[in-house]
Amino acid sequence: MTAYGIAHLRPAAPHPDVFEYLERIQATLDDFGGRFLVHGDKFDLKEGEWPGAIVVIGFPDMTAARAWYDSPAYQEILPLRADHIAGDLILVDGVGPDYDPATMVAKIRSGS
Repeated sequence: MTAYGIAHLRPAAPHPDVFEYLERIQATLDDFGGRFLVHGDKFDLKEGEWPGAIVVIGFPDMTAARAWYDSPAYQEILPLRADHIAGDLILVDGVGPDYDPATMVAKIRSGS
């Protein structure tokens, strides 16, 4: 099942390290089937607050997503971004094509 890396990055001034990070990140994703699906700060905010940008990277599965994040190649470049842009990052499983939230609620209600 597809998994996603989702980051909420706060506003920051441009920095040469961040440019280098961006120039190098795709090479760290390639071996794990990762690809950018969303990368930007232009969005239509409908509820709450969202300072900064959102990044969504898709992976074939959670195993690949975890392996990418923990890889020596990504860990090497991570400080280039993390030292200059505050943010949050999660890895999360997607849902399958037959996912139905009503079925999920029925299971929760029944205790199974």
